[in-house]
Amino acid sequence: MGLFNRTKTTDTATADTATTAVAVAENPAGQDLGLGHLTGDWTIDTTHSEIGFAVRHAMVTNVKGRFTEYEGKLHLDGAIPTNSRADLVIKVASIDTNQAQRDEHLRTSDFFAAESFPEMRFRSTAAERVGDESYRMSGELTIKDVTRPITLDLDFTGHAVDAFGADRVGFEGKAVLDRTDWGLTYNAALETGGVLIGEKVKLTFDISAVKAA
Repeated sequence: MGLFNRTKTTDTATADTATTAVAVAENPAGQDLGLGHLTGDWTIDTTHSEIGFAVRHAMVTNVKGRFTEYEGKLHLDGAIPTNSRADLVIKVASIDTNQAQRDEHLRTSDFFAAESFPEMRFRSTAAERVGDESYRMSGELTIKDVTRPITLDLDFTGHAVDAFGADRVGFEGKAVLDRTDWGLTYNAALETGGVLIGEKVKLTFDISAVKAA
């Protein structure tokens, strides 16, 4: 995502020249992206954010849910998209599909085995700008000690200072994964053909992040 960047660790002329060259290469038209002031460390505000998912159920509809406990940090940059990074940790037991019995089943060894593997983690490995306000972030998602690559498509939704003086940025994102790649293989056959639970999982992100003081 073009808003993330590691802090420059040298002030030598050589480093400055290299940084400028990268910025020009990623923005050859010299367009003023207007995002330089966003560079810095940010923390996801979980009270104004949501991490959700949807899975096909019984071949006819979708079950939707979310995780209610998580924490994440970003390092944002308004100039050089490829220097992006993000880190997110989700508490598996906080899964909520609005049906208590189903949520308890999802916490068992049939699915997430929440007692043995209480957290899942996303850690970015690369990022790029793909449109005026669109970004793509690649990373590694770990579930039940299985780590596999995943790609997130993200849209920058804005920047503002809220009524309490907090500096905020927002973005929305989505990704699609095959749950069996992480060992989540539980299923049941239907009498009419097909299976009870789809293998494809659609992830959605609606994130508000606050800049560190």
